[in-house]
Amino acid sequence: MPPPDKSPARIAAMFEAIAARYDFLNHFLSAGLDRRWRARTVRELQLAPGARVVDLCTGTGDLAIATARAAERTRVVGVDFAGAMLRLAAGKVRQTGLAGAIALVRGDAAAIPVRSGWADAATIAFGIRNVNQPERAFGELARVLKPGARLAILEFGEPTAPGLRALYKWYFRAVLPRVGRLVSKHESAYSYLPASVGAFPSPVEFAAFIARNGFTDVRSVPMSLGIVYLYIARKC
Repeated sequence: MPPPDKSPARIAAMFEAIAARYDFLNHFLSAGLDRRWRARTVRELQLAPGARVVDLCTGTGDLAIATARAAERTRVVGVDFAGAMLRLAAGKVRQTGLAGAIALVRGDAAAIPVRSGWADAATIAFGIRNVNQPERAFGELARVLKPGARLAILEFGEPTAPGLRALYKWYFRAVLPRVGRLVSKHESAYSYLPASVGAFPSPVEFAAFIARNGFTDVRSVPMSLGIVYLYIARKC
């Protein structure tokens, strides 16, 4: 199977199209586990009061909101290139009373609109898999993070237990695309999801990639039996 098309224009258009149903499908298709995954991610950042955080591929802002609530005076810059997703995020930020703590910026992972050495931490939830040039994104993350700053990345994986792995693949490749297509009314977005996960490096390979691109103390933590991995690292 050829690798999925990750051209920025295509990915942005896809997320623009599914934005209205994105949150519902996230919660429904993960059986609500997405909230637990984000909570663990924020805990791993070990944020001090007044921390500055970049949330790359922020989408509708759930991780940015959870991060802003983690410590007093935390400031978060959420970056995404899909305007419809950012509009939804902005509404949620206002509703939660966090407009003073979270700035939402339309931008690209390959050119993060934050000055060098600004951030104490950075996060990406289910977005690095969609980046067309991950090396450039990691170069930018290394640029905006202070030395010793923490990086936390959530991304899909595949269970290693044979029986569970087979069941997961059936759900991910047969059930999820049909449900996603029915609810989102988008023909390809939820077929792209399993294709992009299948093309993503293994946890060992991705951890090594992180270590080659400006980070140290890299850990890959399986969650929910390996359905999702949390990658944690420090900037060199």
